[in-house]
Amino acid sequence: MQDLNWQKSSFSGDGSNCVHVAATPYGTVHLRESDAPDTVLTTTAPGLHALISGLKNQPGPRGQ
Repeated sequence: MQDLNWQKSSFSGDGSNCVHVAATPYGTVHLRESDAPDTVLTTTAPGLHALISGLKNQPGPRGQ
């Protein structure tokens, strides 16, 4: 995998459990968790949008 410019999610706060995101010029978006940096989820911008929208629409403290 090419060198990626990983950025910490603004929702991760100051804790050690952080989500990092990196975009490529090819239209893919990569996600990883700080606890398991070798495990990378690859998706597209529309796929990430669908994931975030789905999570926001879940009932509970985060989806309210």
